Amino acid sequence: MNRRTLLMAAAAPLAGPALLRPALAQPAPVPPPPILFIHGNGDHSALWITTLWRFESNGFNRDAMATLDLEHPLARDDDGVAQPLRSSSTDFLQATARAIVSLRRRTGAARVALVGNSRGGYPIRNHVLHNNGAGEVSHAVLCGTPNHGVWDSADWRPNSEFNARSAFLRKLNGGTTDVAEGTAFLTLRSDGNDLYAQPDGRYIGRPGIPTDVDAAGPELRGATNLVLPGVDHRETAYSPRAFREIHRFVTGAEPLRLDIVPEGRPVLNGRVTGTPGGVPTNKPLAGAIVEVHRVDAAGLRMGPPILKRQTRGDGVWGPVTVGPDWHLEFMVSAADHPTTHFYRQPFPRSSNLVHLRPARPLAGADLEAAGVVLFTRPRAYFGVPRDVVLLDGHEPDAAQVPRGVPASATVTARLGPARLNTSIAGLFNLQRLVGRVWPVAEGHVAVLELS
Repeated sequence: MNRRTLLMAAAAPLAGPALLRPALAQPAPVPPPPILFIHGNGDHSALWITTLWRFESNGFNRDAMATLDLEHPLARDDDGVAQPLRSSSTDFLQATARAIVSLRRRTGAARVALVGNSRGGYPIRNHVLHNNGAGEVSHAVLCGTPNHGVWDSADWRPNSEFNARSAFLRKLNGGTTDVAEGTAFLTLRSDGNDLYAQPDGRYIGRPGIPTDVDAAGPELRGATNLVLPGVDHRETAYSPRAFREIHRFVTGAEPLRLDIVPEGRPVLNGRVTGTPGGVPTNKPLAGAIVEVHRVDAAGLRMGPPILKRQTRGDGVWGPVTVGPDWHLEFMVSAADHPTTHFYRQPFPRSSNLVHLRPARPLAGADLEAAGVVLFTRPRAYFGVPRDVVLLDGHEPDAAQVPRGVPASATVTARLGPARLNTSIAGLFNLQRLVGRVWPVAEGHVAVLELS
């Protein structure tokens, strides 16, 4: 018997039984929990569109994500006193609890992750700490949430949710820790660029009055507290930088990419909501007429509308299929609102969160102009000198965009008769968006809305 045969014979008793034994089972990777995203004060779920797209672009199941729209997203001046078109901390808590139930039922998951921006972090803590929610919430991510108040004062709106001395915040912060065992907490905050975490009351209409709050106000005892340098209040939630930290915390892994992977033919839909008396709501608006147009580089319509529809009681205006590189105009005509022309950058992926909230009724200086154009950045603020911000070739003055801490999400241009029916461009750093100037005399206003 040669050496090779001897080696094979010696190995055979070991190899044979091994072939009969099953391989040692490897533990299956634990799938990440479904995620519920919650907007902030006065906002709506559409602000999460780019975050959802980034999760999808990293392989996260679209059906495992949900968003909440609080019908009346603005907080009351006094949390304990009813106020028209405003909500209490209890209203927000109850809406959040219902949304959690809905997401768990839909996905079959025992536990979900919650991600909230600003005021949207309050019902997350409230549910986990005081509504027996710890058992159904695996992760809680609070982005720019003023956990210790926007101000601390005994004599100015003492029972506002945003006052550190309010009954609501004293209850949230009254324990030996700010978190709950079994739920992982993460806070994301700025290093000083958050207008709602400032030592001076300038950004809440009280210049020169100390707030007794600083940049560390969003941090929680017992949580993982991260600082994102340079970001503003909304960028703590909606920026690519924030997405990375949210993804890492909830999934346990780095995202493979921060960019958004386009789809071939995105399908868009959403709801029309109103601003009764100038107050933003997320209540569906029935009877609104919505037209969707493809536009060219000068904001001119390219043929007839690709969709025209009147909303019903649910406020839904779509769906419509578009190209991932199409620039679009959404025209919304609704009673008690100006006809609003929204000019939007291309939508690379599908979304049911293309919500359309027509502009507030025009008043004052707006009515004296021939045309009014709003340039807006809903997912963040404009900051000068941090950002390049130009509307119609002009940098906004300090009355519109205060210098220093980013504190304004909208710039307004009021134009004369010679500018009617002409193109107008808004420039924000490397992003350029073009629309048309419409006549105020006929009840129209244009909005250049950055994505």
